[in-house]
Amino acid sequence: MSSNSLLLTLAEGTAVILAVLYLLLAVRQHILCWLCWIISSCLYLYVMYEAGLYMESMLQIFYIIMGFYGWSQWNKSGDQASFQVNRWSPLNHLIAIAVVLMLTFASGQVLELYTEAAMPFIDALTTWGAVVTTYMVAKKLLENWIYWFVIDSISIYLFVSRELYFTAFLFLVYLFIIVIGYRSWREMETAANETNL
Repeated sequence: MSSNSLLLTLAEGTAVILAVLYLLLAVRQHILCWLCWIISSCLYLYVMYEAGLYMESMLQIFYIIMGFYGWSQWNKSGDQASFQVNRWSPLNHLIAIAVVLMLTFASGQVLELYTEAAMPFIDALTTWGAVVTTYMVAKKLLENWIYWFVIDSISIYLFVSRELYFTAFLFLVYLFIIVIGYRSWREMETAANETNL
């Protein structure tokens, strides 16, 4: 194993551990999830670039920025309990999905024509889907968990195709944690609504 290959494996493994910590903390709505997110994203920036997944590597830059945004949103009032789980209207979902599909088509075309990117359209779909869904997490929108389930399911195929097996396994684990996260946030939303009555 070359030193570059070893470095890539260590970076990916560490990023996986931090990503799991992020998700477990996010399920509990603990603000330190964002610190794990930021560090994991820094490591994944390197991993995805080396794997030829250019949209995914650019996504990591967005994730780093959104990590700071999420931290500020969740810390806005200093009282985490006051920032409650919310939902989007069906119209917001239609707009979000349409935007993701349009951006996927446009950036997939650019990647296919001008780069040697691996799987440009799937890479673009998971990237733009993750951009929207990350915003949803920062705003504590319940449906983020559903979006993540779809995106992560597609991502497993993408990562296996690039031989990123640790990351593919991470995304498989994510699917189980996502179900727990959705149920947890829905219970918190229900409890908050009952309290407000």
